[in-house]
Amino acid sequence: MLKRRLVAAPSGRYTTATVRRPTFLQSLIRSEPVRVAQIGIGLLLMIVGPLVGALVPIPFPVGLVAFGLGLALMLRNSIWARKRYARWKRRYPRAGKITEFGLQRHKRPGDLLRRRVTGGTAPAPGDKPARAD
Repeated sequence: MLKRRLVAAPSGRYTTATVRRPTFLQSLIRSEPVRVAQIGIGLLLMIVGPLVGALVPIPFPVGLVAFGLGLALMLRNSIWARKRYARWKRRYPRAGKITEFGLQRHKRPGDLLRRRVTGGTAPAPGDKPARAD
C-alpha cells in the first residue's frame, strides 16, 4: 500500500513523497528478536572464523570470509558495534580503508553493463538527468 507524507528536500523545502509500507519480510527482519539473533550469529562467526582459518588447512580463506560476514551482521544490527568500528577506523585509517572496501555495497547489476554499452554516458534508471546550463 502506498502512503504519502511530507519529507525534507535537499533545498530545505518540504515536499510530498510516496512511501511504501514495509513488507512482512522487511518488518520481520527488523524486529527486535531477529536483530538480537543476528547479533549473536555475527559474534559467533567472528569468534569461530579465525579458529576455522587457523585449524582447517583449506587453500580458500574460509576464516576470513566468516569473520567478514560476522562483522557485517554486527555492524548492521548493533549501534554499539558501529560506534566501536568508527572509533577503530579513526585510530587505524589505513586498515579502515581496507575494511571499508571489503564491506562496501556493490552497485546494481545493470550499472556495469550500461557503462560498457553507452561508454558511461547513460544515467541509471533512478538518476535525475543532468541540467544543461
